[in-house]
Formats: sequence, structure tokens, C-alpha cells
Amino acid sequence: MKIALAQLNYHIGNFESNTQKIISNIQLAKSKGADLVVFAELAICGYPPRDFLEFDEFISLCESSAQEIAKHCTDIACIVGLPIRNDVLQGKDLFNAAYFIEDGKVKSITKKALLPTYDVFDEYRYFEPATIFKCIDFKGKKIALTICEDLWNINDNPLYVSNPMDELIKEQPDVMINIAASPFSYTHDDERIKVLSDNAKKYHLPVFYVNQVGAQTEIIFDGGSLVFDTDGAMKAEMKYFEEDLQVFDLTEVENVRNKYPQPERLTDIEQIHDALILGVQDYFRKSGFSKAVLGLSGGIDSAVVCALACSALGAENVMAVLMPSKFSSDHSVQDALDLVTNIGCMHEIIPIKDAAEAFDNMLAPAFKGLPFNLTEENIQARIRGTIVMAMSNKFGYILLNTSNKSECAVGYGTLYGDMCGAIGVIGDVYKTQVFQLAKYINKEREIIPINTIVKPPSAELRPDQKDSDSLPEYDILDKILYQHIELKQGSAALIAKGFDETLVKRILKMVNVAEFKRYQTPPILRVSPKAFGMGRRMPIVGKYLT
Repeated sequence: MKIALAQLNYHIGNFESNTQKIISNIQLAKSKGADLVVFAELAICGYPPRDFLEFDEFISLCESSAQEIAKHCTDIACIVGLPIRNDVLQGKDLFNAAYFIEDGKVKSITKKALLPTYDVFDEYRYFEPATIFKCIDFKGKKIALTICEDLWNINDNPLYVSNPMDELIKEQPDVMINIAASPFSYTHDDERIKVLSDNAKKYHLPVFYVNQVGAQTEIIFDGGSLVFDTDGAMKAEMKYFEEDLQVFDLTEVENVRNKYPQPERLTDIEQIHDALILGVQDYFRKSGFSKAVLGLSGGIDSAVVCALACSALGAENVMAVLMPSKFSSDHSVQDALDLVTNIGCMHEIIPIKDAAEAFDNMLAPAFKGLPFNLTEENIQARIRGTIVMAMSNKFGYILLNTSNKSECAVGYGTLYGDMCGAIGVIGDVYKTQVFQLAKYINKEREIIPINTIVKPPSAELRPDQKDSDSLPEYDILDKILYQHIELKQGSAALIAKGFDETLVKRILKMVNVAEFKRYQTPPILRVSPKAFGMGRRMPIVGKYLT
């Protein structure tokens, strides 16, 4: 039996596009001699559909799309994911399911049992967990089909009733197939490989795993579909961050080692770089936009975002707006201009000195006798926010936010100023990682000016300002933030690890106090195991950790 894995980029709710993409890949798989082609979890509607699932018409469109797909399953079978109605008058209204389609008909339905409710997942809000499991008979083989989480951490979820594979193995299946919507993080590929390999060894069955690829607002799917033999050895690793379709012979997977070439594994920074480019591309493509605007300061954050945007959209579609103030250094303006020259994007120079002075004069009676402080700094940032939003409105550009994760974490940013935007490009990338990204972007030639990389970071909102005036050095700050955010370590645990007690408590208080700002920021492209946004839900008025 020859099995094709179709790793595709779906668009949530775009039934016409998704259906045609699935049908064209059925035809492609057929032309390559496949007996069965496998598509991802909820492929028909796209993942995650969220509250679209509450619309009855949405579910009906899923079913009608499945019936259209079925017409093309002649001389080839397919497995495709979709939500289906729960006909029993108990539990949730829907199942997360997969159809096995053969000879133009739905021959079998598999329902998902383990419904993730952690981090970015909220499936138990919509779906009823399955409790009955049965293998699929096809061409003299028994297929144990599972859906994503049903092969992940199956013993420690209180909502879970039974282990699908422990039930399916009783029917003596010949192969495991797992269809998934497994979001990217730069630590996830190794974990994914281990889990699937362990399952192959545990049940002594070959595993065929298909993931989707593409970005759905903040969530990025990296593809990387996998095949393992009965000993848990990886037989194939499909492309990352690209659509791909490959055909595998089940007999060869079971008996022949190292037949299929495997791509070279990417470093963490390479993965983050490629994920962010895909995230920007899909945000624009799926939203129907083509041109981006951002404020370019001469600093490293905006330089990296500009470079990523130009790679994703083409330099001709990116507008960089330089907005020097009376505090901007000559070298910052020159660094920004050098980047524009190196990268070839559009640019405008709009000084804000007159606007800032107008605000100072307007507010002088109200602020009489009070010294220059954070208020005037924030006014400058908000003037810049107004300018880039004006460019967005006037020309139809989409504004890219350039705040990094370190700044987002401690509230080092101005609401309605540098924190505005439609999508946060590097909001899940720590400052130390931003420097690594800049060096990676420059791997073949100087795109980001060297001076931008080596100079001390500064917002330049007052004379001789440096980030280190307000924040700990980033190499220390980021270590503490990573332990706290990604690893969920509280102050006692951090102090026990050797971090300075005063510094730990100061940083954790800054993180907690800044929660109200993060509630008002744009969605952030998720590249880490724990990103700000839907995967991290904290109370604004909570006192814990302050």
C-alpha cells in the first residue's frame, strides 16, 4: 500500500480554497501512484476555527465540502479532518473528526478523544470526546487512525476516558496514521519526534504523521510531517514551513532503512526566522492585504522587522517611516537610511520635532512647574504612532508592530505609540534572540547595518537615553523572563537558582504590572512554547508575584 501525506496550508473558513486544494492534491497523489492520501486535522475548515464552530451553517459547509471531495476519491482513498455534528442529545454539539473516504463514499468516521485545553488550545469548549475506537480496513490492511493529541500525553488528562491506541491495538492494526494541527515553537520539533517515535516503539507499528503548514493569525504551523518504522526509527521528515506531498510505500517503511532523504535540521534561530516570514506572509495573504508600513528608528528591533517584512512581502511592498526627534542621534538616522539602501524598501522621513513642541506648548499651562519626565517621552512615541497609523489609513498599508518579547514582558513600551500595530512580528522573540536574528539575516551580506547591531539599545526619547537606564542588561533580564514565562518559575524558585532576590522581585513586579498593556497589544506571532496572547491568560488586577 502506498500512502501519500499531503502537508498543506489551509485558510480558516475559506471552503472553496481549501476544498480545491484538497481535490488537486488528491489528483496529484493519484498521479504518483498512491492508494491513500492523508490530509490534516480539520483540514476542510482550517484550524483553529474557534467560534465559527458555533454557526450551524459553518458545519453544513464543512459537510458539503466533504461530499464534493468524496466525488474525486475514485481509484484512491483519502483521510481528511473536519468537524461533524453530535447526533446524540448528550454532551457537546460537535466532534473533531476525520472521514475515511473510498469509492466516492464516506466509509468510516474517526472521532478525537483527547481534546487539548492548554496553552493556545481550547477544544473542549466545542467538542465532545470520543469513547469508541475502531480500525479502518483498507486493501487488506488495518489502519489505526488517531487525531493529533490522541498520541500525546494521553494518561494525564482528566477529561480523557480511554486510550485510543490501547483500544485500537486489540484489533491488531498494521499501521498507525495520525492527522494533526500541531503549532510551531522552536522547541517543539524534537518533542514531536520523540513522542511519535515512542509510540511506534510502544505499539511496534509504523507511524505516518501529517501536520499542516501555514499561519493562522498568531499561530504558525511548521509542517514537518513524519514517518517512522516499527522500531521508532525516523524514515522521513518532510519540509518545514512549506507545502509538501510525498508518497511512501508501507512495505518499504516496515522493512527498508534510510530509503528516504531527510532534510538538515534547522537551528532555533533559523526556525524562528523562517516561521516569522511565513507568519507575516500568511497574515497579509489571508487578510487580503499586500503592503506593510512600520516605524524605522535605526534600532535593532525595527531593523529586524523591516528585513523580515521585505523577505516576506517583497521590498517594494514595505514602507519604512523614519521619524527623528530632537533627541535622535545622527548615527541612528544614518543607520536607518543605510538599512533602506541595503534592502531597497520604500521610505519617508517625517521629523516629529515640531509636533512634539506643539504638544509641549499646548500642555504647558496644565503642566506648569513640572519637570520633563515619562509623560513627554510617551507623547513622542504617540506622535510616531499617529504618523504610522496615518500612513496606514491614507495608503492602505498594514502597520507592523516592532516590540520584542523582553519589552512586552516588562511594559517597556507606550500604549497607542510604539505598541500599536496590526500584528506583532517579534513580540515572542527576546531581545537577545533579536540580536541573533540580525546576525543570521546578515549571514550572506550586510543587510542590517553593523552599527545597528553593536550600539547600545536606546529609545532616544530623552538626551543620551539607553535601555539599560530603565532595565537590567538584556542577557540577565532575558534569562529571568525565560525561566518565569516559558518555565513558569516563581520568585522563590528563581532566587533558589541563584538570581539576585531584589532583581527577581523587581522584574516579576514589572511583568505583573504590565499585564494591562499586553491586553491592548496586537496579536503576536507565536514562536516559543509560551507566547503572550491567547496562550497565556493572566488577570490584570492580580497581586501574585508583585
